[in-house]
Amino acid sequence: MLRKLVEALKNLVPPPEVFDPSQFNDPLAAQVEWTPTHPRGSSFRTHKLVQLHSDHIEFQPARGLKLFLGIFLFAGAFAPISFVFALAISGEMYFPMIISVLIPIVMGTVIIIVGYTLYYRHSAPIVFDRYSGYFWKGRKAPNEVLNINVIKDACKLGDIHALQLISEYCQGGKSSYYSYELNLVLNTGNRINVVDHGNQDKLRQDAQTLSAFLQVPVWDAI
Repeated sequence: MLRKLVEALKNLVPPPEVFDPSQFNDPLAAQVEWTPTHPRGSSFRTHKLVQLHSDHIEFQPARGLKLFLGIFLFAGAFAPISFVFALAISGEMYFPMIISVLIPIVMGTVIIIVGYTLYYRHSAPIVFDRYSGYFWKGRKAPNEVLNINVIKDACKLGDIHALQLISEYCQGGKSSYYSYELNLVLNTGNRINVVDHGNQDKLRQDAQTLSAFLQVPVWDAI
């Protein structure tokens, strides 16, 4: 009975629309992949587009990402202090003093290290620079290294053919959400992920700004 009810509910849901890349009137659109390059993004806005000057535009950490990582770092610093303080007030030391102090300090240090690693990783610049003629993700520009291939996500601006916007339904545990990707489509058909977050409207606005900066079209499949 329950199985029949589930099947009946499934039949009420309309099938998803089949995406047709031919709408962009570009042969390359039919050759590139339209699946996520960065599975399981985030449910909130992680990056915002900032134009520092006429020839330099970059994605920087948004307020939501800073808040999330800040809470992580604060928890790592505050937890050991509060734990030791609570034990001192209660007068209940279940372990020798040195162990009672070391355990929360070690745990807090681990949390801080993980939080800092996440912050360092997610705060790395995502840059489009017309002066150097390159796009890159990271703290070193392609013209600062001997071999550009050592930078995983980098390319010449002239190699960018279009901007791709796609969505992904993420589900896990008790939560589910949509995450939206902005990818670069290169002349070769390869793709490079730029950002991936949960604010559809802001990502579309950023894509249009970036489109005008690069003079390439936006392929919006959201």
